[in-house]
Amino acid sequence: MKAVSVVGARPNFVKLSAIEPLIRERWDHIIVHTGQHYDYELSKIFFDNLEIPSPHYYLGVGSGTHAHQVGEAMKRLEKLLLTEEPDIVIVYGDTNSTLAGALAAVKAGFTTAHVEAGLRSWDMKMPEEVNRRVVDHISQILFAPTQGSLRNLREERVPGRSFLTGDVHVDVLQRWLSAAEKSNILERLDIGGEYLLVTVHRAENMDPTRLKVLHDTLVSLSSEFEIVFPMHPRTRKSLSLANLLPKLEGAVKVIDPLGYLDFIKLLKHSSRVLTDSGGVQREAYLLGVPCVVFRDRTEWVELVDSGWVKLAYRDVDEVVKAVKEFEKPQFHGNLLGDGNASRRIVSILEEVFG
Repeated sequence: MKAVSVVGARPNFVKLSAIEPLIRERWDHIIVHTGQHYDYELSKIFFDNLEIPSPHYYLGVGSGTHAHQVGEAMKRLEKLLLTEEPDIVIVYGDTNSTLAGALAAVKAGFTTAHVEAGLRSWDMKMPEEVNRRVVDHISQILFAPTQGSLRNLREERVPGRSFLTGDVHVDVLQRWLSAAEKSNILERLDIGGEYLLVTVHRAENMDPTRLKVLHDTLVSLSSEFEIVFPMHPRTRKSLSLANLLPKLEGAVKVIDPLGYLDFIKLLKHSSRVLTDSGGVQREAYLLGVPCVVFRDRTEWVELVDSGWVKLAYRDVDEVVKAVKEFEKPQFHGNLLGDGNASRRIVSILEEVFG
């Protein structure tokens, strides 16, 4: 059997790393990198950190509007898929590469599987929400990470077959946590005491109004916390255009994006995290780090219900209060699975394809 995995951005790489070794043991596995993320810190370093084989194809789509990225990736993927003729095309998460991979595969007549299916924020203004909804409704095999995501798929009556597997992020973290602990990132950054970790990169937070709330929030919190902000290129560019970056760098330790192992070490030892990332929400929950999400809603509703994730978005006072007053819940459940999601996914694929 031949499988093609389509990836293009950090969240895709992390998920791919969970199931790639298991697929490679059994089948011919072709990895296609669309080039959606092309900076080393956002791309190659994750292949190096997580020991993912180099992609067989690099499509070089690059940056651009959502339509440009999806359209260019689809055109290049269609030609590649017709040449490779895989038995299955696997897509991951909710990025533009995910959507392009699923659309190209389905249009060319290939079976498509979606890892991390069924998540919903119920906000169609979010590009990721559009991507995941479309992908779920055109994929033939859907792997849901939580009971809530499986319920969403069933309530929407998606045509494909849905399976509850758990979250592959659990698998990845369990595998690499001991290696991450060996990182010297704290020494390199000269961090000694408690600190707040920040990651913000989503499109809805890049307009000047949202950036001003972020800026003023971090300046306010800097009087009480040391703040470390690994900054996505999109965020850096947007802050610069809004003339907010120089002021922010005076209050916050702004650094370049980090690889997986450095980031997990930094997250594990933080006192709390402020983020708009779905992946960081889960990693924080798994590591027992209080997480404030700089959005008005999240697709990871189970984590909010558990008390380990809080939403704070509207204004500076709300976000500052959420960060300062966040206390760890006494109970930490097992909401994301047991670390065997990747094995379940591969077992299901083996069963489906005989």
